[in-house]
Formats: sequence, structure tokens, C-alpha cells
Amino acid sequence: MLLVVDIGNTHTVVGVFKEEELICHWRLRSHNRTADEIGVYLLNLLKVGRISTSQIKGAVMSSVVPPLDYPWACGIKQYLNVDCLKVSSNLNLGIRIAYKNPTEVGADRLVNAVAGIKKYHAPMIIVDFGTAITLDVVSKDREYLGGIIAPGLATSVEALFGKTAKLPKVSFDVPETVIGKNTMESIQSGILYGFAGLVDHLVEKIEGELGGELTVIATGGDAQKIASLSGKIQYVDPWLTLEGLRFIYEQNANRLEEV
Repeated sequence: MLLVVDIGNTHTVVGVFKEEELICHWRLRSHNRTADEIGVYLLNLLKVGRISTSQIKGAVMSSVVPPLDYPWACGIKQYLNVDCLKVSSNLNLGIRIAYKNPTEVGADRLVNAVAGIKKYHAPMIIVDFGTAITLDVVSKDREYLGGIIAPGLATSVEALFGKTAKLPKVSFDVPETVIGKNTMESIQSGILYGFAGLVDHLVEKIEGELGGELTVIATGGDAQKIASLSGKIQYVDPWLTLEGLRFIYEQNANRLEEV
């Protein structure tokens, strides 16, 4: 079995694959933890999933939080007795990176691009709804062209509430009408319909630059809600990043890097 770890700014998603099947997955807060704390978390998660540590034969992680890389790699090594492959632009990804500086591309964005090519039809745009909303563009020739980074839903809402004393905090529920009938519905409409419009407009601008329609895949925690309001998103794939980690591990299992 393969342990996959996606370390984001807000959440860390952990999964276990049995061959090609994602049999368990968990979402954790991305707090600073020691290697021992991470090891204990992993042992407990595997116990909940009824998975023996001896069944874990490999591990791979992507991270956009460098201070967490070493504790996670050490925790995995010490408690599961496997080396952890860290995703970077130096690995065999099966794609050409056309970014001006490939080392600047977030590991999660590369992972999504790899998974997108494996599962969908290029050219494509992968929209990841996380702490930030990222749109990553892959050409028909399997080139990672670059993309767009915008504030995420939760990030924008926190900024709104932090600057306005009287507005109530709301859940991300889709209101029945675009025109809100009370303050809560007005905020929900602005956030959900607003971000759906943002994504659709950016997709249209990208398609205009490339001269044709692209396949659009959404992933991340808020993908489903925005996709239901979008006219451009064609697929919702909540575990795309974890699958990308599996693909990359299979291509690079013999090139484990020390983290």
C-alpha cells in the first residue's frame, strides 16, 4: 500500500492507496508538529483504517509549507519505516514545465497537472479550490504553461469579517436566488456566485489566449459548490491531487530523495 500526503497552507490531506484504489483518506489541520507527533497521528489513522504499518510499502508527499517537510518525512520514516518521496520539478513528471522558473511552481500544482493529463483530455485547466484558488493550464502537448492564483473562498471571507464589525459569519450554502433577501443570503451570493463568475471569466480569458476551448476540471474542498454554479467547469474530481501523487510515485519510486 502507498501513503500519500498533500501538505497545504490550511489543511494536510492524507490517503492510502491499495494499488489504484484510494481506500482511506483524512483531512488534518496543517499545524507545526514534531516528527513524533506526526508519527503518532499516522499510527492512529492507520488503526482507524484497519491498516497495518507493515502494509505500507511506500510514501510520497507534496508540500507548499517547507517547515513541515522535514517533520513529516522523519515521522513517516521513524514510525512506518519507509522513505518518503518529495515532489519537486526535478522528478520525472512526464510533463514539460514551461514556467519561467520551474522551481517556483507549487508542488500541488504540478501534481494536479500530472493527474489531469493521466485522467482527462488536454488542453486543460485544473481549478483547485484551497486556501488560494489556482488555475493551472496544460497544453495539448503536455506542457505545464502556468496559471493564475487568486484568494480562496475561506481566505476572502475571513478578510471580509475581519474588516466589517456588523456582518455575520455564514456557511457556504448556495442561496435560492442571486439577489439575497437578507444579510446572510447576500454574503452567500456574493461569495459563491461571485467566485463562480471569477472562475468562468478567467477560463474564458485563458481560452481566448490559447484560441480554443479547454477541458476544465475542479478539485479541492469547495469544488462541488462552485462547480454547480459555473458554466465552464466540466468535471469535479475531489481526490485529483492524491491520485497525482500516486502517479508520480509510480514514475519515480527508484529515485527517492532525502527531505
